[in-house]
Amino acid sequence: MTTNHMFTSSSQSHAWRKRGPVGAAADRHIRKLQHGYRMDSPVAVGALARLRRGVGRPALELADLWGLTGSEELLNPPDEVPDEQRQSIDHDRAELALHVAVTLWALHQQSHREADMHVADHGLGRAVRELMRRKAAAPGDSASTGEAISSSGNDEIDEPLRKRFVRVSTAHSVDSLAARLREVVLLLRAGGVPLDYGLLADQLYAWQRPSDRAQVHRAWGRDFHLAASGAKRREPAPDDQGGVPGQRETSDPYQPYGPLTPGD
Repeated sequence: MTTNHMFTSSSQSHAWRKRGPVGAAADRHIRKLQHGYRMDSPVAVGALARLRRGVGRPALELADLWGLTGSEELLNPPDEVPDEQRQSIDHDRAELALHVAVTLWALHQQSHREADMHVADHGLGRAVRELMRRKAAAPGDSASTGEAISSSGNDEIDEPLRKRFVRVSTAHSVDSLAARLREVVLLLRAGGVPLDYGLLADQLYAWQRPSDRAQVHRAWGRDFHLAASGAKRREPAPDDQGGVPGQRETSDPYQPYGPLTPGD
C-alpha cells in the first residue's frame, strides 16, 4: 500500500511530540509487538490474537492477558522520565488506559502485515480526517451510505463517519468510550489508516478524570480541523536546542489536562 510510506515518514518527522509516561509505555510496548507481528514472529502473532480477545473487556479481568498490555513498561520507565512523574502516576487509571489502547491496536493491526497501524503523531481526529479523504476519493463509496456528503474546505465530510467520531466524545464511561472507539478503529483498519496509540493512551489516562474530559475532547476536535487545513503535515523547523519554535517544553506532559495524581 503506497500511501503507508507517507505515514512512516510523517511519523519520523513529528518525533518531537512529547509523550507522557503512559503514552511512552504504550508506544514502547506496541512497537515491539508490531515489529514482531510484521516479521511473522509466532510469539507476536499469538500475542495479538490474545489481545484482540481483550477488546471491550475490563482491564486485568482475563488472566491470559497479564503481561501483554504494557504494564511492565510503565513500572520500568526510561531514565529520562523524572522521578515526580513516576511517583504521581495513578496505576489503576494507567493500566486501564494501556489495556484499552493496546487491545484496540491489536484489533487495528490485524491482517496488516504490510504496514504499521501504530504511527506517531496520527491522532484520532487526524486519522478520521484521512479516512474521510480516502472515502471521498473512492468513486461511489460514500454514495452507498444513503447519507449526504457536505463540502468542507479542501475535503469532503463523510457524515456517517463524522457522527461516529462525535459519538466518541459523548461517551460517559470508559466502557462506552472503548466501545465507540472500537467502531472507529474497525473503520480505520478497513481503510488502512494508522493511529497513534501512544497518544491515545495518554488521552485515555487523562480522560478518566472528569474535569479533564473536555480538554481531551477539544484535542480530538482540534486534531480533526488541523488535519483538514494541512497544518499538522507541515514540518516545524527545529530551533537551536532541537525543539520546536513556539512550543514550550514542560516537565509535565499532562499539564494541558491538569495534574493527574492518585486519588483525584
